[in-house]
Amino acid sequence: MTSAGSGEQGAAELRAVIFDMDGVLIDTEPVWRRVEIEVFGSLGVHLTEADCRETMGMRVSEAVQLWRTRRPWTGSSVAEVTRRLVNGVIDHVRTDGVAMDGALSAVSTVRRAGLLCAVASSSPPELIAAVVDRLRIDGEVDIVCSAQDDVHGKPAPDIYMRTAAGLGVPPASCLAIEDSVNGVLSARAAGMPCIAIPDKVSDADPRLAAATLRLDSLRALDDARLDAVRRAYFE
Repeated sequence: MTSAGSGEQGAAELRAVIFDMDGVLIDTEPVWRRVEIEVFGSLGVHLTEADCRETMGMRVSEAVQLWRTRRPWTGSSVAEVTRRLVNGVIDHVRTDGVAMDGALSAVSTVRRAGLLCAVASSSPPELIAAVVDRLRIDGEVDIVCSAQDDVHGKPAPDIYMRTAAGLGVPPASCLAIEDSVNGVLSARAAGMPCIAIPDKVSDADPRLAAATLRLDSLRALDDARLDAVRRAYFE
């Protein structure tokens, strides 16, 4: 466990854990990149893996709008392209979706500790529903929140503030778990301690220093580690 400091120690009682979805609970980030490259390529917009990583954690429509602004195409609207991307990922999730290493055991750890559990994702509600169904965690999660209709998406704090409100707890009593820079910045802006579980490429991004601590995978979030996090960063 790598810590970025314990300045939040004693800030509040830990009452809830909020999981990001893509790249945290389910292994969809590579799928998103593959679908993006395919769909945008059909529009004459040739994205690289690095291009796709730039929009990790953003709402799909915002990512589509970003590329339309930078590399305009004709024909398909932002809404149409967004729908093609989402449908492509949903199709994958329903047939081949796989939980991230340790994700299901981490959710169980949270519930065993008597904490509330939520999912806060930039993905649209229909994709979140497909993931929850595929992973069979509907009985483990208290609420799911999509940033689709928030005024501002990640890295703004809107989604995390709204999720905390939905749980009925202050943001400082929530622990966020994220994999992307945009997600970490969103959680921290909401005033939440945040565990980052980045992939090997994102791990080198200096902006991840904003995370409270890092883990290699959710498999490390067992009972003892969660208790250590509680004592280090909460009352």
